[in-house]
Amino acid sequence: MAADLYNALGVDKKATQADIKKAYRKLARQYHPDRNPGDVAAETRFKEISGAYDVLGDPEKRRQYDRNGPFGGGGGPGGTAAPGGFSDIGDIFSNLFGDRVPGGAAGRTSPPRPRPERGRDLEGEVTVTFAQAMEGAQIPLSVPTAQGCKTCHGTGAKPGTSPKICPRCQGRGIESEGQGLFSISTPCSRCGGAGTVIEDPCPTCQGSGVTRTVKKYRVNIPAGVKDGSKVRLAGKGEPGPHNGAPGDLFVITRVQPSPVFTRKGEHLEVEVPITFPEAARGAEVEVPTLNGTKRLRVPPGTRSGTVQRLRGEGPPRLGAKGRGDIHYRFVIDVPASLSREQSDAVDKLSRVMPGDPRSDLFAQTGAATGAGSEE
Repeated sequence: MAADLYNALGVDKKATQADIKKAYRKLARQYHPDRNPGDVAAETRFKEISGAYDVLGDPEKRRQYDRNGPFGGGGGPGGTAAPGGFSDIGDIFSNLFGDRVPGGAAGRTSPPRPRPERGRDLEGEVTVTFAQAMEGAQIPLSVPTAQGCKTCHGTGAKPGTSPKICPRCQGRGIESEGQGLFSISTPCSRCGGAGTVIEDPCPTCQGSGVTRTVKKYRVNIPAGVKDGSKVRLAGKGEPGPHNGAPGDLFVITRVQPSPVFTRKGEHLEVEVPITFPEAARGAEVEVPTLNGTKRLRVPPGTRSGTVQRLRGEGPPRLGAKGRGDIHYRFVIDVPASLSREQSDAVDKLSRVMPGDPRSDLFAQTGAATGAGSEE
């Protein structure tokens, strides 16, 4: 068969690699489909030329081809292969390319088996209270999923029957269309590449091998989760085709807001109202924590918006040791309306606290703009 590849390019078996390349380019231009639209014979010839050059244009493939063909002690005119040789062109290309080229001995004796595939990952959502997010909880979850059909045990065939070898591809999963010395392979149109067909489908799964179901879990939500955190349950996704490993289940947490605490990254923030006397004279005030209350000192002269921090009193850190902090923002509480007595008290206070608190503001504004006073 070796002579056929050389003849396809019109060169002698002793031709140099340069001669082979030159002959290929000349013939490829002559028979290219773009120059011969609709010419089936030219298209077939172009494929023969390309296939021959794919082997002879590669020195290593060419050596293997010569060694295993008639020039290397292979089969003679009668078609009988000598020891170490091959009986047909399919065997030669099977040796050169492995199972990629259909028609060889390996393809006939070793039908491809479907490879196991990993199952699909699933997602579910659970809603937890703020307290559950801080402390951790076990939450029920129902997830629609697929499972192997219990009637046919995943084969897809009716009980008492089994999938048959595809009569079209003989279990190889591919179809080959001859093109001169070579062939083009495509997935089998009958079995879709599986190599088997189901003549009598399972009445439960209709031949798919899987059924839809709803699985119920109790998900352990770790302490410290945020809104939108994902909890991974390994191996709880859908089963993999052809006995492949199952996927994972990812549980998304939705945390209900707290009326007191606001999550700020790894920390919490609390707004603490204080009165004007507490801000002016200083005081000790009681503040909430995740575990009861604590007392904080308000320094004299505290301004509205001042923040104090309690270290290590915040939420647990996911995947790390320790806890975040709680930030307490003091806000001076101003009454929306005053009684007569309160109004009189404010009047007395304003008389003993003279001065314009905005004087520095305008002074700094003038300095910044370069404005001066007129003489």
